[in-house]
Amino acid sequence: MSIGTSSTEITSLLKAWSSGDQAALARLAERVYLELRLMARRYMKNERQANTLQTTALVHEVYLRLVDVTKIEWHERAQFFAMAAQMMRRILVDAARARGAHKRGGRALKVNLDETVLLSSAPDRSILGLDEALTAFSQVAPRQAKVVELRYFGGLTEEEIVAALKISPRTVRRDWDLAKAWLLRELSHRIE
Repeated sequence: MSIGTSSTEITSLLKAWSSGDQAALARLAERVYLELRLMARRYMKNERQANTLQTTALVHEVYLRLVDVTKIEWHERAQFFAMAAQMMRRILVDAARARGAHKRGGRALKVNLDETVLLSSAPDRSILGLDEALTAFSQVAPRQAKVVELRYFGGLTEEEIVAALKISPRTVRRDWDLAKAWLLRELSHRIE
């Protein structure tokens, strides 16, 4: 996920921001903007073409929400991107729900899971369906659901997930495999 800014530099800026240095927040925003845009672009390519939410707007909304985060002691880059991924998921789900409320019976928001490797053999699914399935899965297997959120919504690598969740690479792979199987089964039941 690295675009040229070192993990150490981002971690230093996060810690400085966490300590109240507002200038560090501005420098951090400059350093992570491209990565946040790439995350947002991955999400947005799964959105239907008529969607009014744009990639830049999604990044700016995440930024505005991050500015309001004050009670987090930032430890590392992966933690920051995990938080950003969670915020993007919430923003997209809220936007999909709002569109659904305005257009009852309208077309569902699509997520191309084939391109993200989450459920490679499954056709497109709505982001709302995925969110509901992932929320249900988090009740049964919270750590495994977090692995999915970080990988799918955050685009984090296996190594970054290891760092964010403080688990072994083998555990990340097992959690990912379990989550794929569970979500595939759950999503196939939802469309029957």
